[in-house]
Parts: sequence; structure tokens; C-alpha cells
Amino acid sequence: MPDILAELDALSRRRFLGALSMGIGAASLSQWPGGPSAAAAGLAPPPMIPKAKRVIFLCMAGGPSHLETFDHKPRLVELDGQPMPGSYTRGMPIAQLQGKELRCLGSRATFRRHGESGQSISDYLPHIATCADDIAIVNSMVTEQINHDPAHAFMNTGTILPDRPSMGSWVNYGLGSLSENLPGFVVLTSVGGRNPQPIAARQWSSGFLPSKLAGVEFHGQGDPVHYVTNPPGITTDCQSTLVDAVAELNRLRAGTTRDPEIASRIAQHELAFRMQASIPELMDITDESPETLEMYGAVPGDGSFASNCLLARRLAERGVRFIHLYHRGWDHHGGLKQYMDVCCDKCDQPTAALLKDLKRRGMLEDTLVVWGGEFGRTPMSQGGGSDPGRDHHIKGFSMFLAGGGVRGGVTHGATDELGYEAVQDVVHVRDLHATMLHLLGLDHQRLSVPHQGLDVRLTGVEPARVVREIIA
Repeated sequence: MPDILAELDALSRRRFLGALSMGIGAASLSQWPGGPSAAAAGLAPPPMIPKAKRVIFLCMAGGPSHLETFDHKPRLVELDGQPMPGSYTRGMPIAQLQGKELRCLGSRATFRRHGESGQSISDYLPHIATCADDIAIVNSMVTEQINHDPAHAFMNTGTILPDRPSMGSWVNYGLGSLSENLPGFVVLTSVGGRNPQPIAARQWSSGFLPSKLAGVEFHGQGDPVHYVTNPPGITTDCQSTLVDAVAELNRLRAGTTRDPEIASRIAQHELAFRMQASIPELMDITDESPETLEMYGAVPGDGSFASNCLLARRLAERGVRFIHLYHRGWDHHGGLKQYMDVCCDKCDQPTAALLKDLKRRGMLEDTLVVWGGEFGRTPMSQGGGSDPGRDHHIKGFSMFLAGGGVRGGVTHGATDELGYEAVQDVVHVRDLHATMLHLLGLDHQRLSVPHQGLDVRLTGVEPARVVREIIA
């Protein structure tokens, strides 16, 4: 009997400590922007008025050249084929060109002014050019990682440290999901171009945040989500009974351990069951009008970037908070002209179609669209022959933002006359993150989680600023 009483006493202590920890967590939650108990506790920060409800991030994975897209450099064209002045590159980080003879490579694009705003955009992007008055071009981006995987990690999580949440997880953590039947964070990938770099699932990980905040990869071909389809012989009623039974077992376990991951597991099982009904309808784009399919260049079931852009609009309509599209193929170390043609042919029209489709449906005003890669490309040539390429580059590159409170028709920042280094109104990746969160109504300095002795933020501990010059 004493052993039983001791065991019950220990269990009571565990439950008490578990309840206490949950209470501390709830109190902490009350101080997060948009936290559900904030108003009740009277501890909510002064509200920031959100301009955007959701984000669609179009990642040109591999690193598109700013010098062939948005950053016109006539002086670089004049120096084409000549030695790169050492004053630019001496002591600077270089990827594969380290120790090589560095020669200038003038832009392989023709630039023209577009829209009432007169934005300078290359002829590689004729469709995006028709949206010139709706986009804010940032020509002064900088990052800190010169190789693909760590550069993606830095762009997605603000650090290269492992177990850190990605942008989509942070956004859903701060705001919650808008959809009951779909994940709050969805990822779609497509391929086409030179040397498509692999994209690891850790790029959309929730890190140390609850696993229910992780991105869920949807597939444009075959089963949209792995294991979401019932195997032969399993009916919906049977599946529902199983999900309920497992959830009850998990709740019993949670009552003794107070492990928050068990609550995430319950929520994910129940969401997966609801997804079995919602996803097939979502992914079937045959119900779109022929005009819409033609506008995007989408073919149902082909898994292309065009179809993924159309799916992004459908996901946004259904309440998905963060939608991340990767197109793998922009790593142009050689064959720059050839593969710019390939990648722009696959990505230019769908990007413009997405912007126009959102706009005509009244959704662009509260949907933030971001376009760009993990870094840019060098002004120096790489490889020989008639169609050389460009190496990785972190000192200056271009991205654009549209919708969601962004001021269209503006070009922000500039690189030097050869397009090597951002020299005016520099925008660090951390600044991009701070601006995205601000447009969503979140303060990047207050959106934090205690982890390993630090208050961890998407924007890290270094200074970050909201780029107010591009906000309407």
C-alpha cells in the first residue's frame, strides 16, 4: 500500500508541475502578438494593424542573376570581357571563382522601362514587366551564406543553426491558421533549368516550435500528400473511428506527461483526416476556367511552377497562411543565356498571372507576394565558351515584393556601378523578415520564444529594421 500511495503522490506532483508549466506557457503566450489569451490577461501589446493576412513566397531556388532581371548596369556592359577591378573583389568571399582570373561579364539582357512608374526590368521577364506598377523591386539585398543549402536556411530561418523554425512556422505561431481543413503552412516544388539543387525538408521545419507548425509538402503529381489517401478496404467511417481511438489514447497519455508534442500529434491526426476530404478538391484544377488555365500556362497534374502558382491562389483562398513555392533550376554557373531562357519561360508568366489573378479577385491587397532566390550571381564570368555563367554572390542581389501593403511601382536601394555590392539603402535578409512580419501585424522584436537560454526571434539578435520605404 505505501508503494501505491507513493506512486499516486508522484503522479499528482507530475500533474501539478505539468499544469503549472502549462500555466506559465499560457502567461507567456498572452504576451505574444495576437496571442489568444492576450486580451483576457490585459497584457496584449499595442495592436499593430496588419496589412496582409497571408504570404506567398516564390523562391527561385539556385539564385537568379540580378544582372539579367532587375539591376541594369551599363558600365558592366562596357567592361565585358575585361579584368574585374581588384578594388571590388580583394578580400571578399567568392564561391567557385576563388583563385581564378576574374573577368567582367556584361548583362545578357536588354532592359526597358515599364509601367507609369518606369521600373527598369529586363526582357527576360516580359510578363512580370506588365506588373511593374504593382511591385516593389529591392536591388540592394544582402545575405551571409554563399552556398545553396545554408543560404536557403538563412533565408528561411534567419540563421544556419539547426532546429530553428522557418518563416512559415513563425508566421503561423504568431497568427494561427485561417483554415480548419488545411495546414497553415504549405510547400510546393517544381523543377526546370540548370543543375536543380535539392531542397531539404528542414527548410520548412518548425524547429523547436510545435511540430504542427511545420510546412506540409504538397505534390503536383500522384498523391498530393504522402499517406493521406486511405488504403484499399478502409472506409471513411473506419478511418474516423481509428483517429478518434488514437486521439483518446493520446489524451490519456497527455494527462500524465503534459508533453505538448502529444497535443500537436492529436491535432495533426485530426487535420490529416479532414485533409482527406479537402485536398482532392483543392488539387483538382480542372474546375478552373480555360481562360485562367491559359493565363497561368497551367496543365492539370503536370507539377509545373505554373500549376503550383495556380494552386497557391487556391490555397490562399482556402485560408492557408503561408505558401512557399520553390522552383529548382536557377543555378547558372554556365549556359547563362540558355538557362535564363528556360527558367524565365517556366516562371515569368505564372508569376505575373498569380499577381493579376489575386488582384482581380480583390486578394492582392491582403496577400503579400515575395519573389527571389537565396542569393544573386557575380558580375564576373564563370566558365568559357560562347555562353558562360555566373558564380554565387551575396554582396548584392534583387528581389521584389507585391500586395499586402507594399507600395507598388518603386525601386529601392542600389548596387555599385558593376552590380557587385549593395551601396544604397542596403536590405539584409533580417530586414526582409522584419518587414514581412510588420506587414502581417507582427513586431519582429516581440515575436520570440525562450529556447536554450535565449529569447529566439526570426530576425535573430542582430539589428533588423522594417523597410518602410516600400510600404504603402
